[in-house]
Amino acid sequence: MASVDRLKQITEAVREAGQLGVAELAERTGASEMTIRRDLETLASHGILERYRGGARTLLLRGDEPPFAMRVHEGLELKQRIAAEVAGLIADGESVVLDSGTTCLEVARALAHRRLTVLPLSLHAVHALTDAPQLTLLVPGGKPRPGELALTGPLTLASLAALRFDTAILGCCGLTAADGLTAYDLDDAAVKRTAIASSRRVIAVAEGAKLSRTALAFVAPAAALHAVVTDHTAAPEDTDALAAAGVTVRRV
Repeated sequence: MASVDRLKQITEAVREAGQLGVAELAERTGASEMTIRRDLETLASHGILERYRGGARTLLLRGDEPPFAMRVHEGLELKQRIAAEVAGLIADGESVVLDSGTTCLEVARALAHRRLTVLPLSLHAVHALTDAPQLTLLVPGGKPRPGELALTGPLTLASLAALRFDTAILGCCGLTAADGLTAYDLDDAAVKRTAIASSRRVIAVAEGAKLSRTALAFVAPAAALHAVVTDHTAAPEDTDALAAAGVTVRRV
């Protein structure tokens, strides 16, 4: 099992059980106890769990989003395919507001050599676009969330409200036809809503599993989206429901 997949499995197992011992985690993953101990130290350094002698207990509550440092390596090839598809939907000369999150970071990288005006909503994406040769980079104000480096708060909202974009590219924590676009964090949801209000077109990007998930903070109904770009793992009943709500669904 690849180390990223094993870390994800350990995180989910410990979160579900509350706490687990090294021996049980080794049995579940097929890894050695020495490897499990190293993995637990890695996860503890990211604030995902707390180590104790012989095991670990979770620090993630139900509904919490795993840290950026862990998510950024998950499903990277799928995220890159989604990003390439999104880049194909953007015409040269457009103005784009680009959301935070790991999939949107891949979109930033896919747009780096395009002739566009882009306002990224995370410092990770700002860094990815800083040396883009033809791109006009706008940087909003705001307070970066630790780890995630997503920009939130009144300065971010004011930056968005002062501009009008051709396209908003939004990440999400959950998206369903019934519950719409949702986020884990209330401040993040407010930023997404303001980006939608300032844009003529809204494209959501989401791995397939997120199309059957609803997070805490409501952002907008599905009908507010013009398109969603997802991957082949999305369940047909989820994509069909979004299509019935008027959303163009693209699977890669």
